[in-house]
Amino acid sequence: MTNVKEAEPLAHVRILCRHPFVENKRAYVTPSSVQSLYNLYWTDGQIKYPLPTWEEARLYAKQQIESLRKDHRRYLNPTPYKVSISDKLYSFMHQLWIESVPIGELA
Repeated sequence: MTNVKEAEPLAHVRILCRHPFVENKRAYVTPSSVQSLYNLYWTDGQIKYPLPTWEEARLYAKQQIESLRKDHRRYLNPTPYKVSISDKLYSFMHQLWIESVPIGELA
């Protein structure tokens, strides 16, 4: 398994981003900042870092929702939130998909 921290893109470095399911939708992006969404709390049978309390997790989630644009958060006719993934994650995700989908047989 690769180290997740090594796999993260760097700020101010151009990367290819792709739509998760539409193969021809892609664009080069140069992120101004990069934030890790992955924290490893449990490994080798031990807790490596103290887990956040429920209140801390709730407050963090609330702050993240508040940081979204208002047109994404409105209840009536919200603007869809576009998601792109790195080319590396796209390839990994589609490889898993290909390996897990059963192959039909034509008679």
